[in-house]
Amino acid sequence: MSLRARAMECLWADADAAFRAQILAALPSDPSAVLLDVGCEGGAWTEQLRRRLGTRAEYVRGVAIVAEQSRRARGRGFDVRICDLDDPWPFEDASIDIVHANQVIEHVKRLDHFVGETKRVLTAGGQAIVCTENLASWHNVGALLLGYQPFSATNISSRGRIGNPFALHLGEPVREEALQHVHVITLKALRDVYAAHGFGIEAEFGAGYHPLRGRVAGRLAALDPSHAHFVGVVARRDA
Repeated sequence: MSLRARAMECLWADADAAFRAQILAALPSDPSAVLLDVGCEGGAWTEQLRRRLGTRAEYVRGVAIVAEQSRRARGRGFDVRICDLDDPWPFEDASIDIVHANQVIEHVKRLDHFVGETKRVLTAGGQAIVCTENLASWHNVGALLLGYQPFSATNISSRGRIGNPFALHLGEPVREEALQHVHVITLKALRDVYAAHGFGIEAEFGAGYHPLRGRVAGRLAALDPSHAHFVGVVARRDA
């Protein structure tokens, strides 16, 4: 790996760690809550969410797209289903208290369907914590100014990263179409699409302020989340 690639990996990892800390901080402590982790993979991060909530493993639901990952998550005691998120989700109406989706919404083809299914499965007053990469982050804006594809929108082909010679994992194929990015949106768009479906937006946050790292990046992302690398909203379904 080149020095440039290592530096970019460090920036990404620093932002991701800060962002996950913010997600955990946004969760309430509620031992009775039923949690749905959309895009739970093998369940390691889902377990951290569960511990923060203080709920039991049998109260945790998950959605995965890879069979092997779903088996690992089920091994933790979670109820994990395999489904296409552009189809109806395999959960009953008003059966979930908290929906968590980190870096998932950018992969779906039907944004309204995703938000609508979030609302359908949530109980009255239920909470959604939805996070994604930010189209308006400074590193994406800089790429556009240079005439390149935004970093967060290079993952659009099975042949590898497209349109940006500085993209991470350049030349690595993305075999699963479901892992490619379809909609990379801004923080305002994330807020607006949930508000359009009748959610109340209770909080928003961001992490990663490239090319800076550490506390300086954290402070700037808090002041200006609209240009942070990762963004998220806490949205509540009307009671």
